[in-house]
Amino acid sequence: MGPKTTKVYETLRARLASGEYAPGDKLPSERTLVEELGIGRTALRQVLARLVSEGQLEVRGRSSYRVPGAVSVQRPEGLEPWRIHGERDVYDNRWVRLQLWDVEPPGVKRFEHHVVRLHHVAVTAVIDDQDRVLMMWRYRFVPQQFGWELPGGIVDRGEDPADTALRETVEETGWRPKSLEHVVSYQPMVGMVDSPHEIFVAHGAEKVGEPTDLEEAGHIEWVPLADIPGLMARGELLGSGTLVALLHILATRRTQGLTTAQ
Repeated sequence: MGPKTTKVYETLRARLASGEYAPGDKLPSERTLVEELGIGRTALRQVLARLVSEGQLEVRGRSSYRVPGAVSVQRPEGLEPWRIHGERDVYDNRWVRLQLWDVEPPGVKRFEHHVVRLHHVAVTAVIDDQDRVLMMWRYRFVPQQFGWELPGGIVDRGEDPADTALRETVEETGWRPKSLEHVVSYQPMVGMVDSPHEIFVAHGAEKVGEPTDLEEAGHIEWVPLADIPGLMARGELLGSGTLVALLHILATRRTQGLTTAQ
């Protein structure tokens, strides 16, 4: 894309990221966007096609675009949260903190519940223009097995998770993502473990050197997205962050395919 087209692409991405176009909203018509953004219709369609390929937009009918993510289910009302009366440390070091929390579920006698606090983590799936994802083949001593993982690591105190995602990708693979999109925040073991995970998807990357984190780096390879279901079936995708990121990508593409077919 040329400079003008790139600027329009960045403008629309910024609007989507800021929530100016909410989930389920229909995008303004092509005619409106052409006049507002000062771009030709052909160039605009290139921008919209890229946003669709990235999962930022869905196609609904001919030349009709919507922001994905609208839901029909309503949040239940009238339910009470657990009451937390206090907490105390049992064990604490730089990697893990074990606590006992004094909790009281609604209608249940209060009791102490174990809580494990781990670090805030950022994980990145980098996709290239050949529908391949940047992955590492690594050995994990806890399950005692090799498997494929996405680059990721601990968010340092005061660090933006997006900066962590970029830094860890470069340190572990030697590739620097060209773009970065936050897709979901989640907790991998929400019943007892506190470890916020931030998942990012990047499109395109530039080779900037060799991995510098020798402890974390493994064999680096661009793995075809078409191989992901097979690798999952073989149990070779390690870590919830890797699974969540890849399942998001596959689900988004499937939704786009169904939408286009309609």
